[in-house]
Amino acid sequence: GMGGVGKTTIAKAVYNDISYQFDGSSFLNNVRERSKDNALQLQQELLHGILKGKSLKVSNMDEGIQMIKRSLSSKRVLVVFDDVDDLMQIENLAEEHSWFGPRSRIIITTRHKHFLTQYGVKESYEVPKLHDAEAIELFSWWAFKQNLPNEIYKNLSYQVVDYAKGLPLALKVLG
Repeated sequence: GMGGVGKTTIAKAVYNDISYQFDGSSFLNNVRERSKDNALQLQQELLHGILKGKSLKVSNMDEGIQMIKRSLSSKRVLVVFDDVDDLMQIENLAEEHSWFGPRSRIIITTRHKHFLTQYGVKESYEVPKLHDAEAIELFSWWAFKQNLPNEIYKNLSYQVVDYAKGLPLALKVLG
């Protein structure tokens, strides 16, 4: 889905709802930006999140790959890679599904559907923009702390909703 439509919010909600069902879990946010500067930190964060408190120091990418494969291949894990736009960004984190144990789940949020195909994603969900009724309700909650605008702000509210084009983040900020 497009930026601001709620991909990260949905992924966080799913993660929070089902993570207890797994041996370990990790939510790696903003992978696109963070992989530019510190991909090694992402590996450490992945390992730390799943292995809960085990203090593992990874000194280079290859060592991190081996540690991920060795430590996580027998564990049923839930991993979220948030805001990915290139296959290279997660190759050193989860190049193959076999790096994790059976019945593990990987959730990827991205703006680029073709990336998911490249990675071999079995199921995908495109987050739709909000319909007008949903959009006016979300805007009203942020702007007026109620589900519909007051009569005097109704026209202005509908103009804002039209301007935001159904994007929840824009409605929140404008509200």
